[in-house]
Amino acid sequence: MSLIQALLIGIFAYLGRNQVPWLFGTTGGFYCVGRPLVAGAIVGLILGDVTTGVLCGVAVQAMYLGQIVAGGAMPSDVNYAAFIGIPLAMVAGGAEAAIALAIPLGALGTAMHNFTMTVNSYWVHQGDKCAEQGNVSGIARNNLCGTILHLAERVTVVTIACYFGAPAAEAILNALPPIVLQFLQVAGKMLPALGFALLLKQIVAEKWMIVLFLMGWIITQATGMTTTALTIMAVGVALLFVMAKYNGAGAGASTDEGGDYDE
Repeated sequence: MSLIQALLIGIFAYLGRNQVPWLFGTTGGFYCVGRPLVAGAIVGLILGDVTTGVLCGVAVQAMYLGQIVAGGAMPSDVNYAAFIGIPLAMVAGGAEAAIALAIPLGALGTAMHNFTMTVNSYWVHQGDKCAEQGNVSGIARNNLCGTILHLAERVTVVTIACYFGAPAAEAILNALPPIVLQFLQVAGKMLPALGFALLLKQIVAEKWMIVLFLMGWIITQATGMTTTALTIMAVGVALLFVMAKYNGAGAGASTDEGGDYDE
C-alpha cells in the first residue's frame, strides 16, 4: 500500500482509539469507528476492496463480541487488531490471516494503551491544579495536551506497521508450510466461536435461556431464515415474554409460583 493509504489508516485508528474525544467521545470513536466491522469497511474503502475489508472485519469482530472495557481496563486492544491486522491481512491472505494477526496485535495495543495512559496521568494532575485555581482555560489546555501522545502513538505506529509491514506479512504467510496455514484456518474458525461464547456468558442470566439460542440456530439452519428476520422474530418473542411476566396476572403468578426467575 502507499504511504498516503497507510497514513489515512493511521488517522482513522487514532479517531477510533479509546480515550479520544473528537467523535462525540467514545460513542462515535472507540465504540463506532474503532469496531473491527466498521474499521474493515473504512480500510476497504482506503485500499479499494470494501468486500474483503468487511469480511476481515467480521472475522476480527467475532473474536471481541464478549469483550468489555470496564473502568478503562482493556484486556486486548481491538483498535490495533482492526487497523493493523485488517489491512495487513487484506494484503497477505484474507480473513484467516486477520484472525491470526489480531491476537498479538491486541496484546501490543494493550501495552501501548497502558503506557500512554500512565504518561498522560501528568496532565490529569496539572488539570487538578488548574481546577483548584479556577483556571478553566488551563483545564481545557491540559485535556487537549493529553491527546497529543495518543495522536503520536496511534498514527505513527499504525502508519509504519501498515506501510512497512504489508510486504513482510505477505512474505511470511507465503513462506509458511501448508500445514501451518491449515492450522490458522482451523483456529480462525474456532476463535470467533469463543467470542460468541463470551458474549453468551454475559447475556444469559439463567441456564434455560440457552435453549432460546439453540432454537434460533435450528430455525436458521432448517428454514434458511436471514439473521434480520430472525432478529425481528426474537424481538417479538422477547416482548411476549416480558408482557407475560410483568402484566397484572403475570406479576401475581410470578409472586406465588415464579420465584425461580429471581434466583
